[in-house]
Amino acid sequence: MDNLRHLLPSAGNLIVFEAAGRQLSFTKAAQELGMTQAAVSYAIRSLETQLGTLLFHRAHRAVSLTEAGRRFHADVTLGLSHIRKSAEDIRARGRSNTVTLAASTAFASLWMLPRLHRLRDELPDIDLRIQTADRDLDIRNENIELGVRGGRPEDWPDYDSALIAPEVIEAVASTAYIEKHGMPESVAHLTQHRLIHLEEPFRSACDWRQWFISAGVNGVTANRGLAINDYVLVIQAVMEGQGVALSWQHLTEQLVTSGLLQKVTGHRLVTGGAFHVIWPKGRPLSAQTEMVLNWLTKEGLDVSG
Repeated sequence: MDNLRHLLPSAGNLIVFEAAGRQLSFTKAAQELGMTQAAVSYAIRSLETQLGTLLFHRAHRAVSLTEAGRRFHADVTLGLSHIRKSAEDIRARGRSNTVTLAASTAFASLWMLPRLHRLRDELPDIDLRIQTADRDLDIRNENIELGVRGGRPEDWPDYDSALIAPEVIEAVASTAYIEKHGMPESVAHLTQHRLIHLEEPFRSACDWRQWFISAGVNGVTANRGLAINDYVLVIQAVMEGQGVALSWQHLTEQLVTSGLLQKVTGHRLVTGGAFHVIWPKGRPLSAQTEMVLNWLTKEGLDVSG
């Protein structure tokens, strides 16, 4: 690294060279940079000495780039533009009130959206950006502040985490479905009902077989029914009376409370897993991100409590 420091020209001289090459005038470059013409000339001469080649042809009251100067100016211009853009992005992030949260479509639709009015009321100066994807995003490399993950903290050794809600799985149906087909008398009787299955393509998720086993019931003969690979569509199908589906309590609690869904049988599976908000270890959180993090965990406690 020390050799690199001696090899590279000073940033100040490069900035002077970029302006002089763009203006094709030491005098205009000096005016633009707030320097004297002599200081610009000295910086260019120092750069040429360090590189061992002329960068400008000098004539009476006029300068032009040499062939080496033209090639070098193109590279310097590109490099400085990248540095300037990166600095502007960092400065904008430092001033920005936007916080990005990566989450599944199900969490965004069923947990976040019904609560956004409270977020706006309690954190009016923060703009929340929700980014959804079919699979969990790499929030460290994507420069996303926070993410929501299901599992256990040891599943994410490179991340810190805070609890939002435990994983509790029940069965739910719509009032219309129950009025038409009746309430199952038991978990075993539920195997004969029209079941809606979630076929999660990327994230691991409990299925009907596991849920029946947790209740001590052999679910091999359970009705196959309808299979959907999107949980939001699963819940929509349930509300339209298409059948019974597994319900992740933290996602559907408000729908049950409002009467749009009803719990079917008294069995509930507590997996021992949970849903957490995570962020990369070692990455300092901005004040805005801290406020969103605290709000998420408070909302989770309000429901689970």
